[in-house]
Amino acid sequence: MDEIIERFDLDGSLVDKTLPLNWNIAPTNEIYIIRENQIGRVLDSASWGLIAPWHKNFTEARNSQSHAINARSESIHEKPTFRQAFRTTRCLIPATGYYEWATSLGKYPPKQPFYISSQDENKSLSIAGIWSSWKSESGAAIQSAAIITREAVGELATIHSRMPVFMPEDRWEIWLDPKNREIDTLISLMDLSDPAKGLVTRPVAPRVNLVANNGPDLIAPFELGEAQTLF
Repeated sequence: MDEIIERFDLDGSLVDKTLPLNWNIAPTNEIYIIRENQIGRVLDSASWGLIAPWHKNFTEARNSQSHAINARSESIHEKPTFRQAFRTTRCLIPATGYYEWATSLGKYPPKQPFYISSQDENKSLSIAGIWSSWKSESGAAIQSAAIITREAVGELATIHSRMPVFMPEDRWEIWLDPKNREIDTLISLMDLSDPAKGLVTRPVAPRVNLVANNGPDLIAPFELGEAQTLF
């Protein structure tokens, strides 16, 4: 938590204690988000998978989250689940890296996992996201968030067709500003000339495919070998 506060030059934190280290985050897990509030740019947390405002009860809301972990940048301003949060409650989602699984359209064996991170060791990625607050039938407020994705480019496109939208530092202020509600401006902020700049990829072991597995060994390099690579 302290590293994120320093890296993103935050004005404070709304998180009571550091979240457990997690190398295999799943839908509904609590994740860090960075957002604006009355005191400035702050660290907060949210459940991964955006909960739409119309859900009637906790069970229904929780079950919906696995279908709303990602929002497509091309249609986020139109989709009922995401459009209000896109206009009013945007965030950054800091991450050391993320996993992607090879599709049959690329040059790697289908479902081979890859770990993608910054080429600068220990540098956090700043992923564009949205968040919202949903009130359960008991009156409890639950914050949730989703990652914004776009069409993959470069080396990433040889693995999967999608990639996160990354938000460069010089756009953080206007992206996080809840008063900025101009759709065309928000869409333009997600458009980067080189969206995969500074990223490196490496194959990792299939152990990450089981959410019960966790620990730093999940991001260790994994040798594919000649027989495992498709050309």
